[in-house]
Amino acid sequence: MVSYHTSAALLVSLCWLCTVSSITYKRPTVMVVLLARNKQHTLPYFLTLFERLDYPKHRMALYIRADHCQDKTIPILEVWLSNAGHQYHSLDVHLDRNSSLYPGEISPTDKGDSSYEGIIKLKETALQKARQTWTDYVWFLDVDVFITEPDLINILLEENVAIISPMIDSLGRYSNFWGGMSEEYWYVRTDQYMDILDRKEKGCFLVPMIHSCVLVNLKVMETDLLTFNPDRMLQYELPLDDIIAFAISAREVSLEMTICNEDIYGYMSPPIVEKERADLDLMRLISLKLEVLVNLPPLPVSPLLQQYIPSLPQKDKLGIDQVYLVNLKRRSERRQRMEYSFQELGFDVVALDAVDGQLLNDEKLDELGIQFLSGYKDPWSGRHMTYGEIGCFLSHYNVWKDVVENGHDKVLLFEDDIRFEPFFREHVLNLLMHTESLDLEWDLIYLGRKKLRSADEPLIEGSDRLVHVEYSYWTLCYLLTARGAAKLLAAEPLQRLLPVDEFLPIMFGKHPETDWSAEFSGRDLKAFSVAPLLVFPTHYTGDDGYISDTEESTILPPSSDAEAQSDAHAYSNSTSSPGASGSVNKAGTGVIGKGSRDGQGKGSGEETEPRGPDGLLPSKTPSESLKNLDIAAQFGKDEL
Repeated sequence: MVSYHTSAALLVSLCWLCTVSSITYKRPTVMVVLLARNKQHTLPYFLTLFERLDYPKHRMALYIRADHCQDKTIPILEVWLSNAGHQYHSLDVHLDRNSSLYPGEISPTDKGDSSYEGIIKLKETALQKARQTWTDYVWFLDVDVFITEPDLINILLEENVAIISPMIDSLGRYSNFWGGMSEEYWYVRTDQYMDILDRKEKGCFLVPMIHSCVLVNLKVMETDLLTFNPDRMLQYELPLDDIIAFAISAREVSLEMTICNEDIYGYMSPPIVEKERADLDLMRLISLKLEVLVNLPPLPVSPLLQQYIPSLPQKDKLGIDQVYLVNLKRRSERRQRMEYSFQELGFDVVALDAVDGQLLNDEKLDELGIQFLSGYKDPWSGRHMTYGEIGCFLSHYNVWKDVVENGHDKVLLFEDDIRFEPFFREHVLNLLMHTESLDLEWDLIYLGRKKLRSADEPLIEGSDRLVHVEYSYWTLCYLLTARGAAKLLAAEPLQRLLPVDEFLPIMFGKHPETDWSAEFSGRDLKAFSVAPLLVFPTHYTGDDGYISDTEESTILPPSSDAEAQSDAHAYSNSTSSPGASGSVNKAGTGVIGKGSRDGQGKGSGEETEPRGPDGLLPSKTPSESLKNLDIAAQFGKDEL
């Protein structure tokens, strides 16, 4: 892996807006190339964010083309240009209303040679125009890339390289660069790709391919030989693909491609795949908007373009009796994020105030008649329960009571610190139909949990997405039946309390601590898990923004001098670099703390790629890994 950082001295010598002997230099000129086809669903967000870029608009020229559209792409561009176009140095715009499909196409997603030839011609013409107008930089920017970092152009210019792109976050493993390229010029996933994508190392890196958001320094003489046209690279047997031709032409003249991942610069949807359902692109956008919420506010839309945003779906309960959100009243930002998510997903949700561990005390615990499981210590740290864990258990307990008291047959429960996998709504609906088709007798189905690496969880007979669940942590999201809720209440857990994610494995007979399990009768909860999981935590221990109202809460005091001495020993063992030691808990699971990533979630290796709502993403690819979203990158970005 090659990484570099530009020295401070070089930055000073190359500054573009600085005063030397009272001389002020202008910013470089940038021609922005925007190509759009059937992008009504992304343009309002894209244009809103594009207009907010912190770069002098009088130093930016816009080259805009739109054709073969069957939606409101062209009206949106016309409205925006009439309002904002005058701010830019110059406009070169051609919006073709007289075309809908390329020759040979049956639908807009039926990509054939004519559509790729159209993309290549438009990009090649734009590149020539940039050279002829003596612009300093040309920026090829896809209109489904949402730039959330207003200072992006300045950040890229400071690197002072020939061809550069910010890493754009997306869904699953997809992004706007490749870590490797095969001898046949197709995409190859590499360890370097994963390390850059997961930001295990941060900086700027040399890679064989960048696309979708590419800034080219036309002051570099060798860029005169760059091309998007494979026909100009006859010494190579290249596929008919714009981005592959561009990457090989750069390699031919020894120009390196640079990707930078220091920060979150923006988000993008994975590309349309040939012959897929047209509505999948909009469904991906919904998934992407939910992913943005993990780190940022909702994608903004200017009032001018609000009229083009699709109306929100009508809310329902997915055909089940109730959908719950458990949320601490003092975590209002989480409530807002989840409510926005449910609006996008079309979920009719009842929000219940969680029991706040900060408000619990001995008097309140006595009032509730709570007694603790004798001998319980956290399997990893050896500590007693925290007040936050008590509050978490009571919150789930209150949901179980509500299910039984209201006679709900099936319910879905969400905690408030989760991120949704793509196509979440469609997956849940398919899962519910799947359980019916199997005639499966179930009490609880995990949609999000911490699956332990050592667990062997076979698929249930006749299913490709449900597994027999083993000992797990977390209760992020699960389906529950009335019978399941009744079983959990009948165990009288408040008389022998322990954390809820320890209690559930006891109830379905998979907890490794047999002494704890023996304290509960009726351990016949029929529990399963969806695989791959459909929700993950928004943050893990050590992540920026990580907050745990259970793990980081006040610990209950020991109840005897003997326990106090045992606790002091446990605390001293658990506070010395717990993650670094790779310590194995007494359950033998090798878990490095409940809040740790430890093989979970995005970038961990446990999470599989996002699937389409029918279980597989349709894909035109020579690879056998049909579920790998980033494979679609090898066929270029189909703006047109």
